[in-house]
Amino acid sequence: MQMPSKRVRIVTGAAALAAVGLTAVGAVAVAAPEKSGKPAAATAGEAPTQSVVATDHLTVAAATKAAQAALAAAEKADQHVSVSVVDRNGNTLVTLRGDGAGPQSYKASEAKAFTAVSWNAPTSALAKRLETAPTLKDIPGTLFLAGGAPVQAKGAPIAGVGVAGAPSGDQDEQFAQAGIAALNG
Repeated sequence: MQMPSKRVRIVTGAAALAAVGLTAVGAVAVAAPEKSGKPAAATAGEAPTQSVVATDHLTVAAATKAAQAALAAAEKADQHVSVSVVDRNGNTLVTLRGDGAGPQSYKASEAKAFTAVSWNAPTSALAKRLETAPTLKDIPGTLFLAGGAPVQAKGAPIAGVGVAGAPSGDQDEQFAQAGIAALNG
């Protein structure tokens, strides 16, 4: 095989170097914001900024603080309950089963917390809706009994606290509210 001339090698090398340089400049231009203040175009596999919604979530530390405060309020009233805190999506962050709490209270507290965050309303208010919309109770994972309360940030639900096991739902809901109040203290 014959070696290309020095002139061909120089031209080919320069063209390759220019291609690499243009590729690097293009990559930097895509990553940098435009001078207009608009965000740069998304890279392959990345959603454009206008297609993404940011949401607030309760931290595990805050969820634990709320659950412990609700359980402490129940213990102070000599009630044996379970307390659950779920995130905005209904996923359980923490559940505490108090000493002597009934076996049904564990799942019931999760369902009350899920129901409260799903509708951004206390479950006592939602239970009253069953009078006019009885099929609400058929939605999987929900429990329309007093004892669940939503946690809000900027008016939107970010978590739910559910308590179950006290003799009345009103007491359960008072304990849930005590847990939420602890977040502000």
